[in-house]
Amino acid sequence: MADALPAVPNELPTTMRAAFLDGPRTIVVRETPVPTPGDFDVLVALTAVGLCGSDVHFHDHGRVGDLVVTKPLILGHEATGVIAAVGAAVSPARIGERVAVEPQRPCRRCHYCRTGRYNLCPDMEFGSAPPVDGAFAQYLVAPADFAHPVPDEVSDAAAALVEPLSVGIAAVRKAGVVPGSSVLIAGAGPIGILAAVAARAFGATEVIVSDPLPTRRDIALAHGATAVLDPVSDAPLDGVVTSFVDASGNARAIDAGLRALAPDGRAVLVGMGVERIDVDLFLLQSRELKIEGLFRYVDTWPTAIKLAASGAIDLDALVSGTFGLDDLAQAIARNGDADVMKFLIDPR
Repeated sequence: MADALPAVPNELPTTMRAAFLDGPRTIVVRETPVPTPGDFDVLVALTAVGLCGSDVHFHDHGRVGDLVVTKPLILGHEATGVIAAVGAAVSPARIGERVAVEPQRPCRRCHYCRTGRYNLCPDMEFGSAPPVDGAFAQYLVAPADFAHPVPDEVSDAAAALVEPLSVGIAAVRKAGVVPGSSVLIAGAGPIGILAAVAARAFGATEVIVSDPLPTRRDIALAHGATAVLDPVSDAPLDGVVTSFVDASGNARAIDAGLRALAPDGRAVLVGMGVERIDVDLFLLQSRELKIEGLFRYVDTWPTAIKLAASGAIDLDALVSGTFGLDDLAQAIARNGDADVMKFLIDPR
């Protein structure tokens, strides 16, 4: 059931507490102005924010790929909360509504936006991707239509994890998972596990998760996997699955996953690791395999929320602990532990 709703004040504060990444490995919590919603926006009083691997990477290295932190940045993009104020074009009736926030702000005018692939918008603003501030704060502005209503059956913790679940849903959609599919997933971190539970929810009868860590394999068996593999000691699969999702970013795992695909199989690459890999072109050609990349998600929030509300996916069980804003650096330091799936930050 939903957590108790925080009171929405009659008058909003002018400042809020937020955790800023001031430089590599330097988190500072300080007061900053509460953002003002535009005409088509809502202001969300945040109740839970998930810690993502990209947040950790920005913290440790100051960059992810070509996204470079050049000024103090608020990280965090797996967010839920209560609408505290609305823009001029948004119904005031939405104030007090619990929402899960899709952290994308596309331009809505380019070719990709107009053809339903807004995740590829070249002018996308994405919370926590520099220079756009994210959600490790008490308030967040979001487009009203990207603040998705959350029913009482979904807890705040689960609502925050709708974002990483959306990655899993987008991956299995692209991988062509349908009832009766067989799926191999490389990597049993949060995205791999959520891809596994999404695959089962989409009707896959066989979901095999590969990970070198015994703890992670045990977690996979408890959350969607019908079988697990140790890529170090177990014999690799060859031509037996219809779909492969890589959530590891590991070159050897990708190669093994492609070999596991049956003819006409489909691979979706989600994990961010090595920049380049060698690919067996004869394998791709002789089996007519399809390889696709995945960049975020499109229109996954309604499906993710319905799956969470129905009980088909238990997101609460993936929460490994909750920290306050002042303890964000501690959560980041522990995020790589083998038994950690998802840490949440409660900014209140």
